[in-house]
Amino acid sequence: MPEDPHTHYDRLAERYDNNWAYSPAFITWMTGHILDRLAVRPGERVADLGCGTGLYAKGLLDRAGRVLCVDPSAKMLAQLPEDDELQPICASSEDVAAGRAKLPYDQLDAVLIKEAIHHVSDPAAVLYGLCQLLAPGGRLLVVMLPTRIEYPLFAAALALFERLQPDPEAIAAAMRAAGLAVDLQYESFTLSFEKSRYLSMVRSRYMSLLSSFSDAELERGIAEIDQRYAGERLIYRDRHAFVLGVRR
Repeated sequence: MPEDPHTHYDRLAERYDNNWAYSPAFITWMTGHILDRLAVRPGERVADLGCGTGLYAKGLLDRAGRVLCVDPSAKMLAQLPEDDELQPICASSEDVAAGRAKLPYDQLDAVLIKEAIHHVSDPAAVLYGLCQLLAPGGRLLVVMLPTRIEYPLFAAALALFERLQPDPEAIAAAMRAAGLAVDLQYESFTLSFEKSRYLSMVRSRYMSLLSSFSDAELERGIAEIDQRYAGERLIYRDRHAFVLGVRR
C-alpha cells in the first residue's frame, strides 16, 4: 500500500536535502526563475506553500525579509534553516485556502507552490481560495512538472506519473477562472550525475510517486534502469512549467 504524502515526507525529512545536494547549480537556476517571476520586494508578505525544508524559501527571504514556510509535515519544517525570519506554519495548502490555517496576515503579496500542486485533491478549489488571499497586484506562482518527463525512471513509474500528474494548462485555466492574469512558460535544465547516486535516490523513494511501489517492485525497477542506461553517468533534461498568476 503506498504511503500518503505526509508519511512519505516525514520519512524523508532528515535526508531530503541530500537528494538535491548533487546539483547546487540546479538550486541556483530554479531559485533565479522563481525570483524573476514573483518579483518579491522588501517588506512584502510572502508564503512558500509546501516549502519542505526551505530550499527555495531561503532565496525568497533574501528579497522579502520574512517568509511564511507552510508545510503539513512538522518533520520537514524542523529542517528549516535557523532563521527567525523563516516562520514555520504546519498546515496544508488546503488549510490555507480554506482559512483554517492561522496566518499573521489577512492578505499575501507573493505565494509560491513549488512541485506540491499534485498533492492537492481539488486543485481548482484550492487555487481559487489562494487567489482570494492575494492583495491587489499579488502574485501566485505554481512550479510543476509537465505531464511527461524525461527522468531515467523505470517504465511503470513513468506510466504512473503520466496518469497522475496534473496538466499545467489546467492549472493555468483554474487560476484564470479565479480572476488572475496568467502566464504559462516552460524552462529546462540539464542534469548530469553518477548513475549510482541516482539509483540510490530512487531506492530511497525521493519522489513521492515511488512510494506507490513495493520494495520488490522498486528493486526490479532499479535493475531495469541500470540495464536500460549504459555507462556510469545519467544526463537528462529536467523541464518545469512556471504558471504565474497576478491579481489585477
